[in-house]
Amino acid sequence: MDILTVRDLTVGKKSSPVIEKLDFSVAQGETLAIIGPNGAGKTTLFKALLGLTPYSGSVTWAPNVKIGYVPQRMEIETDIPLTVEEFFKLHGSVATPEKIREILNYVQLDTPILKSGFGEISVGQRQRILVGWSIMDNPNVLLFDEPTADVDIFGQESIYKMISHLHKTLGLTVILISHDLSIVYQYANNVLCLNHQKLCYGIPDEMLQAEHLQSLYGGERGLYKHDHGNEKAHNHTSS
Repeated sequence: MDILTVRDLTVGKKSSPVIEKLDFSVAQGETLAIIGPNGAGKTTLFKALLGLTPYSGSVTWAPNVKIGYVPQRMEIETDIPLTVEEFFKLHGSVATPEKIREILNYVQLDTPILKSGFGEISVGQRQRILVGWSIMDNPNVLLFDEPTADVDIFGQESIYKMISHLHKTLGLTVILISHDLSIVYQYANNVLCLNHQKLCYGIPDEMLQAEHLQSLYGGERGLYKHDHGNEKAHNHTSS
């Protein structure tokens, strides 16, 4: 059963569309990764899926779907007078003490962080809090816009493991934008290659071949070795 169907989606001016005649679908419970160069329309696609920008064509969600969204980053001043607990409580009546503790357990944070200033915690902790915020209303679908963009290399894998845990535990459909092809290999059922148009769509092992990535990113990018589990390394265009 498809939870999302996109047909003939076009965003932007006819003379220079940001996205043009895009078609794809996402099955319930699937993890879809979206890859492409900077400026390819990935974040614009998310805005269209969320109904935040005008478009032509159709975006059809399954009936009664509820969507959570995690932005790439949230700029917070370190001296902002807001604790993590107060931030959660901005969600309204759903943010009971019991619910907040449940959410912290899901995002693998300890309760003492609730008393910390929201601007004082680490970038990785802040991203986990944003993920927690996004699942407060028990969504069916989570959209992640490069969820580890500002996180150091040691924290990135743990955040993706957390996302995978949420996907399995809560039965979520996950759509994520990522530049890390190893993450796409490890966690995605399907990958959408986007550069204003759909250049490829399918399972990562078949789509993330050199010819697809060369078409997606162009010849100016170098090639790098990507080790996929115990399989032999592939040459891929870097992203």
